Amino acid sequence: MFGIVRPCSHRLGEGLKTQWMAHLCGLCLALRGDHGQFARVVTNYDGLLISVLTEAQVERTTGWRRTAGPCPLRGMRTASVAQGEGARLAAAVSLVLASAKVRDHVADKDGLLARRPVALAARRVAASWGRAGARTGSDVGFDTAVLVDAVDRQVGIEALAGPGTPLLTVTEPTETATAAAFAHTAVLAGRPGNAEPLAEAGRLFGRLAHLLDAVEDRETDAASGAWNPLTATGTPLVEARRLADDALHGIRLALREVEFTDGKLAHLLLAHELGRSVDRAFGTSGCGHQEHEDGARGAFGPPQHGGPYNPQSPQSPYDGQNPYAGGGNPFGGAPSFPPPGPGRRGFWAGCAAAIGLCCTCKVCCADEFEGPWSRRRREGCLGNCDCDCSCCEACEICECCECCSCCDCGL
Repeated sequence: MFGIVRPCSHRLGEGLKTQWMAHLCGLCLALRGDHGQFARVVTNYDGLLISVLTEAQVERTTGWRRTAGPCPLRGMRTASVAQGEGARLAAAVSLVLASAKVRDHVADKDGLLARRPVALAARRVAASWGRAGARTGSDVGFDTAVLVDAVDRQVGIEALAGPGTPLLTVTEPTETATAAAFAHTAVLAGRPGNAEPLAEAGRLFGRLAHLLDAVEDRETDAASGAWNPLTATGTPLVEARRLADDALHGIRLALREVEFTDGKLAHLLLAHELGRSVDRAFGTSGCGHQEHEDGARGAFGPPQHGGPYNPQSPQSPYDGQNPYAGGGNPFGGAPSFPPPGPGRRGFWAGCAAAIGLCCTCKVCCADEFEGPWSRRRREGCLGNCDCDCSCCEACEICECCECCSCCDCGL
């Protein structure tokens, strides 16, 4: 699962959460229906925006939902899921973008992809996804050549970019690709007048996606020597943040020109959650659980606990005279009881744990779960957090979301 728009479930509310999950499951099932089980791995958060935008523009009919059978990722529950051309367009875009992402990782020689046999297999998978996306795109009247062309041009632009190259030159292919995908939702919905503002919103969304990915990967790319647009062009974070804020403002303005039948979910994702994604990427997030973690670590490093249980604290009741140290220990020696680290699971043990997580629905529905291989804490797809969501709750009460002065979007 990848993408920059990752809402918390309680910010969505029960009604919008149900809609969001319907589009997420609809995208997953559209991938399976057209391209087989393995294609479901390209399901991503940003791809479902295509399905959301398409449905937000159409007149309500009986053909946009169906009841899907039990699924392990839903705890073997049935669910109402999105279907139709919007879900299939989202599947086509997701396949092409996933293909590009895999090729990008191969080019950067990330992890196992540095090994030639693995890289060769990954290239074949990426090529297969690209062809599959083109077929599905053609079925819904969308020419994925614009996406493929953008990916190909991206490689050449990155090869030529250097210090002083405008950052927007590097983001242009992504902007062009997402603009075309967003605009085609207006065609599918039968609202050609929405194509222009949606193309603008898509162009700026593509810019944001590229920028935030660069910001989040900046340190890891520097450590591994991988190419990063910010580092390559010499763009400081302050300038990147300015461009991100401008893009976010432009998206909100463009959405004002779009005629929606029911745009609440689209508005919340693109006006509210996208803003939180920007804050999260630049480390200015207001998300409650992150604040608690930062508080535990302290502002300048690990927590500094005082009191009798800190061996370096002057308040220690033993004052260095530990009765169990040295000869004071009746069992001899100076025992040490460090807490055992979580450790990493091996490959096969991790696979077994991953299957268990999927079959118990923890990956999607749990607030948090233990990573199958790393054993680190992970958040579920719709994991709750304790953010201050008074702004979003106000928007949920409002039927048309025109009361959103709290986010300065003017909608």
